[in-house]
Amino acid sequence: MVPVPDHPLVADDVAVRFPVKRDWHGRPTLFAHALNGVSLTVERGANLGIVGESGCGKSTLAQVLTGLVAPSSGQLIRGRPHDGTRAVDRIGIVFQDPHASLDPRMRVWRIITEPVFLRGGALKSELRALAMELAVKVGLRPEHVDRFPHEFSGGQRQRIAIARALSSSPDIVILDEPTSALDISVQAQILNLLLELQRERSLTYVVISHNVAVIRHFCDTVAVMYLGQFVECGPAAVVLSNPRHPYTRLLLDSVAEVGRGAAAERIVDASELPSNRHLPSGCFFRDRCPDAAPGCERPQHLVAPRGDAVRQVRCHVAAAGP
Repeated sequence: MVPVPDHPLVADDVAVRFPVKRDWHGRPTLFAHALNGVSLTVERGANLGIVGESGCGKSTLAQVLTGLVAPSSGQLIRGRPHDGTRAVDRIGIVFQDPHASLDPRMRVWRIITEPVFLRGGALKSELRALAMELAVKVGLRPEHVDRFPHEFSGGQRQRIAIARALSSSPDIVILDEPTSALDISVQAQILNLLLELQRERSLTYVVISHNVAVIRHFCDTVAVMYLGQFVECGPAAVVLSNPRHPYTRLLLDSVAEVGRGAAAERIVDASELPSNRHLPSGCFFRDRCPDAAPGCERPQHLVAPRGDAVRQVRCHVAAAGP
């Protein structure tokens, strides 16, 4: 697979499996299959949302995209030349828990500039100046850089994490559940800050979340993940307002909205994610699917539904439907 130059990040049939059991020789005998054939193309300047229930593989995908976890198979292409001067796009990441992701023994200036420090060559005075500049950019005060993480609120700690992600001047920022540990009012502040930074710095975001409202508000395109696979992909406004895959419908029906309760019987179904140690045969969603039909025992692939050229679904029934 060869991406066009303006795609800074491409994954092609990426799989990740972790050994969970070994024999007495130390050889793996059982694996957890976290990702099972994930392909995506990140458009420069756009926001891609990846949504799914807990345990579906979203955070593993975030770690693969940043290089923290190596794919077991498949191909990941980062940093195709796009302006004739730079061949590698930098990638930053903002983790889910702002408390756990900051070293409590480091002062804030050191935390923010850690990616630059690890590359080497920067003086302490330069790192402190950079930390102060980024602290102000994310809504903190310059004097905050001499404090420790425990002296800040959750929202302030997440601002520190955002500043750290920006310190290496990234082209792409992976946001792994960036607001899930925050209060509702603080969530809105952080999302607005991220949008402002995107406009100023021409950033590309990949947003990992189980919060459909965040994806709907923040993202241009969305990929719905189930058991380490994408089951529906397309424009966020289209997929989240008129889902075609049965799992996407169940996922959206489990979200309570003002004036409408969640569908309780569907929440029970959607919460029972099968073990990824022994993957189902054929369609991964077949045993829980209300639309299961002959043909679902065969492996499913992402295809464009009939009469719908803007999305793809991993379901032969949905693809053939109206």
